[in-house]
Amino acid sequence: MINITLPDGSVRQYAPGVSSLEIAQSISEGLARNVLAAKVNGQVWDATRPIPTDASVVLLTWNDVQGKEAMWHSSAHLLAEALEALYPGVKFGIGPPIEAGFYYDVDLGEHKITPEDLPKVEKKMLELAQQKNVYIREEISKAEAIGYFRAKEDPYKLELLEDLQDGQITFYKQGNFTDLCRGPHIPNTGFIKAVKLLNIAGAYWRGDEKRKQLTRIYGITFPKQKELDEYLVLLEEAKKRDHRKLGRELDLFTFSEKVGMGLPLWLPAGAALRERLMQFLQKAQVKAGYQPVVTPHIGNKQLYITSGHYEKYGKDSFQPIRTPAEGEEFFLKPMNCPHHCEIYKSKPRSYKDLPIRFSEFGTVYRYEQSGELHGLTRVRGFTQDDAHLFCRPEQVNEEFCKVIDIVLYVFRALDFHDFTAQISLRDKEDRSKYIGSDENWERAEQSIIDAAAKKGLTTVIEYGEAAFYGPKLDFMVKDAIGRKWQLGTIQVDYNLPERFELEYTGADNQKHRPVMIHRAPFGSMERFVAVLIEHCAGKFPLWLTPEQVGILPISEKYSEHASALLDSLKNYDIRGFVDDRNEKIGKKIRDTELRKVPYMLIIGEKEAAEGTVAVRKQGEGDKGTMSVEAFAEMINQEINERLQSLQG
Repeated sequence: MINITLPDGSVRQYAPGVSSLEIAQSISEGLARNVLAAKVNGQVWDATRPIPTDASVVLLTWNDVQGKEAMWHSSAHLLAEALEALYPGVKFGIGPPIEAGFYYDVDLGEHKITPEDLPKVEKKMLELAQQKNVYIREEISKAEAIGYFRAKEDPYKLELLEDLQDGQITFYKQGNFTDLCRGPHIPNTGFIKAVKLLNIAGAYWRGDEKRKQLTRIYGITFPKQKELDEYLVLLEEAKKRDHRKLGRELDLFTFSEKVGMGLPLWLPAGAALRERLMQFLQKAQVKAGYQPVVTPHIGNKQLYITSGHYEKYGKDSFQPIRTPAEGEEFFLKPMNCPHHCEIYKSKPRSYKDLPIRFSEFGTVYRYEQSGELHGLTRVRGFTQDDAHLFCRPEQVNEEFCKVIDIVLYVFRALDFHDFTAQISLRDKEDRSKYIGSDENWERAEQSIIDAAAKKGLTTVIEYGEAAFYGPKLDFMVKDAIGRKWQLGTIQVDYNLPERFELEYTGADNQKHRPVMIHRAPFGSMERFVAVLIEHCAGKFPLWLTPEQVGILPISEKYSEHASALLDSLKNYDIRGFVDDRNEKIGKKIRDTELRKVPYMLIIGEKEAAEGTVAVRKQGEGDKGTMSVEAFAEMINQEINERLQSLQG
C-alpha cells in the first residue's frame, strides 16, 4: 500500500497505481465529478495518471487556477481535433493555455479561415466534446514520435521533437486526434460544455519574424454555458476599458513605428499622470528613509556577466553596443539592480549605516518579440519604480514588512482592495534555473513567509515562480471587473551581494555580507498605468487626474475671463483647461464628459459679472453656483481628505 497525504494533513492508504480521480471517488462521487487534474508532490498531473509511490495530492477543480489551465489546455487539443476534421491536412504548431483561455497556432495550408468560420468550428468542438472522449497519456520513444509526425508530414512537431530527449516524450490522444504534449489534461472532453472562439491573429513560428506566419486561433471554454455568458458580458466591458482605446481618447500616450515598436511616447496628459504617480511614491519613500539615485541607461557587458543577467536574459536583450575600443561592449540595461550594487560598493559601509535604501525610477530595456507586444502592458522599454535595500540579516524581516506597508499604501490610494500575495518560491525539482546556495535560498524563502504571516496577508505559494536570484512576494490584484494582474513585487536576495562581493564592517570589526531586498510597488510605470486606466475606466482619482477642471465659456466673449479664471485656479494647485471652441455649450459639456474630467465650470454673463462659477460634476450633473474661492476650497478639501485617509 502507498500513503497519500491530502491538503488537510490526513493520510489515506491505497494500492500502488491509484489515480487522483480514484482517490476523489473514494472521498465523494460529487467531488470526483468536478476533479479536472491533481497536484502530485507539487506537480500538476492528469487526474487519471497512476501514482506509483507515497505522495501528497491536491485535487484540482474549476475553482483552481491549475484546474482551469488543464481545462483550457485540453480545449486547445479539442480545437485542433475540430480543425483537423474540417480542414484536412492542417498542420499544428503549439497550443497552450493562457491567462484566460487558450490558443493554437496552425498552418492551414491551402485552406483559409475567417471570423465568419468560427461558429462552424465551435459547433464541431461541442459535437466532439459531447462524445466524452478520454484524454489518454502515452509515453513514446523519440523514434516512434518522429515516425508518426513524418507520416503526417508535420514539420512543426518534428522541429519540436529535436529539442526533446528520448524518455521525455509523451503523446496525448482523444477521439481521432493525437498530439505531442507534456500535459496535463482533464479526464475527458465531456467536461467542456461551452465554447467560444474569440479571434484570429497571425503569429510567426517560434516568435521568429524570419519564419512562416501561422494562424493563431484564440478561444475559451467553460463547464457551464451560464459562465460563458457572464464572461462575454465581462469581455464587452473590458473592451470599453481597454487602455489602448482610452489612452488614445484621453491623449495619454502613443506609439510610432519610426521610434520603434514597443517604445511608448508619453503625451502631455499622460506625462502629467505618470509624474504625479512618481511624486506620490517619492514622497512616501523619502518619509520611509529612501535615498534617490540615478544610473545610466547602459552598462558594460561585464556588469551583467557578474550579476548573472547576461546568462539568464542575454537572449532577451537588445544586441550589444560595440564601441571603437577593441572588445568593449555595452548593453541597454535590462535591470537596475547591478548598478545599485556598484553604488553600494562605491565606499566602505558599516553595520551602523544599514539599512541603506536606494530608490530610482530607472528605465530598462528588453527585446520582447513583436507578437508579444501589447499596448503599455508588454513593451520593450519601461520604467521601474525600483528600490534596493541593503541590510543586515537580522534586519530582513523588519525591512520586508516596511516594504509591504508601502505596497499596501499604494494599493489603498488607487482603490485596489482585492488582492492576494503570491509567495513565489523555487521549483522543487529543477534547481538549474537559479543561482546561489540552498542555505541562502531557504533563509530567503522563510523570511518572505514569515513577513507575509506577520502582516496578515492572504497568501498562496507557487513553486517555480521565483526570480533566478531569489524568492518573491508578488501581489496579484483584481481590478474593478474581476481580472487578475500582477503588480507590486518584493524579493529577498542573498546572491547578488555574493556575486558583487558586497560587504559591511560589523560590530565585531569583521567583514560581513549584506542581504539585498528588491522592491517595486508599481512594478513598471507603463504596465501600472495600463492596469489603472482599465481599473477605473479612465476616471482617475481627483488627486491624480491630469485635468481636474474643464472651464467652459458659453460664448467666445467670455474666453478671456475663462483664461483668467484658469490662472487663478493654478494658485490653488488646481489643474485644468479652457474649452474656447466656437461650439454650443451642450457639445462642450458632452465632450468634457467623454474626456472624463471630474469637474466643469460653466461661465456665462451672470458668472462673469459676479465672479462666480456654475459647477458640474462628472457623471452627477449640476452642483450649483459658487465663488471661485469656495470651489477651490471644495476641491482641495476633497483631495486632502482622500490622501489623509490613506495614512490609516
